[in-house]
Amino acid sequence: MPLTTLARRSVLAAAVTTVTLTLAACGEDKKPAPPPVPEVTVMAVKHDSVPLKVELPGRTAPFLLAEVRARVDGIVQERRFVEGADVKQGQPLYMIDAAPYRAALASAEATLQRAQANLTSSSAQLDRYKVLVGGNAVSKQAFDNAEAAQLQAAADVASAKAAVTTAKINLGYTSVVAPISGRSSVSQVTQGAYVQGGSATLLTTIQQIDPMYVDLQQSSVEGLALRRDIAAGALKLDGANHATVTLKLEDGTTYKRTGSLEFSGVTVDPATGSVTLRAKFPNPDHLLLPGMYVRASVSQGVRPDVMRVPAPAVTRNAQGEATVMLVGADNKLVQRTIETGALVDGHWLVEKGLQDNERIVTSGIQKLKPGAVVKVRAAAPAAAANAANGAAAGGAATTPSAPAAAGAGATGAAAPAAAH
Repeated sequence: MPLTTLARRSVLAAAVTTVTLTLAACGEDKKPAPPPVPEVTVMAVKHDSVPLKVELPGRTAPFLLAEVRARVDGIVQERRFVEGADVKQGQPLYMIDAAPYRAALASAEATLQRAQANLTSSSAQLDRYKVLVGGNAVSKQAFDNAEAAQLQAAADVASAKAAVTTAKINLGYTSVVAPISGRSSVSQVTQGAYVQGGSATLLTTIQQIDPMYVDLQQSSVEGLALRRDIAAGALKLDGANHATVTLKLEDGTTYKRTGSLEFSGVTVDPATGSVTLRAKFPNPDHLLLPGMYVRASVSQGVRPDVMRVPAPAVTRNAQGEATVMLVGADNKLVQRTIETGALVDGHWLVEKGLQDNERIVTSGIQKLKPGAVVKVRAAAPAAAANAANGAAAGGAATTPSAPAAAGAGATGAAAPAAAH
């Protein structure tokens, strides 16, 4: 028995030793695998011309606005339009009691007839006195009196004619007509109301909303910076007679029709430090209504010979400087400090720090370290298309550069030379 037990123990010890040695050997053969080489998406930068736009707040205003007011006193007998409906120029809107004005016209016409009769009599008497005064049949004083009476009668006729004209005008004012074509507002008076011409009682308002104006506010500082860029050649106007304008409505949708900048104000509002710009938009569907808040994107010119990089490719270092990650010829990452300008359509304009055809990493920058070797991955078609949208697109909203990016060559301002 003791021998058998001893033998069993020996066999067990040998087995344990064998397993231990085997595991140790396996551990020595299996070393940790090296981390995979990170893949990055890159784009080659180059100089190009970039259309610039500035986004400005504004409100819509009617193209024409007319307040319809009473011009004679009287009782409103009838309203002849539907509130909120479109009316045509010259269309009757209200009828004021015309009876007193018809009577006034008849009286003026009678006065005119009396004055004309008096003129006829005075003229005949003057003609007779002209013959008699030559033979001394009448005195010179009598002739002078007859001549003065004829002149007075002629003046009375002219005055009576003017009174008739005035009476006709006042009678015409009893029919209140639309001074312009447009959309009517709510009526301020009802049938039976007494209106006064002397106080010019407001009856209703008509607004022409096709086309529609959009009044924009632009900082005078931005306008000054724009003029400096143009003078220095850093920004060129596109040569259009009117700068093009697009609208973003209150609900965030884009208005489908393009407008034009009509003029730029020449006076700075001392309270706000801004200048008013006015754009005009076609509005056949009457989608734009007066008083709507909108944001307008105004073309300001073309920035020639400039680089741009996607905004996600730019990070900030501890000093707040803009940096990008470049892929060198040996596929090693190099961090480069750059100087950025304006942000255009999700891309930073690069003032300094990059050369043509250098490859920059466009995504996942935070996980990469300078000096690391990477594997370059071709950009997806959609990403490549987005990266190429700069010069081909009509430009996009421009925002000022970050504080750390000095020397921006373009600022958010609308080209004054393109508006008049």
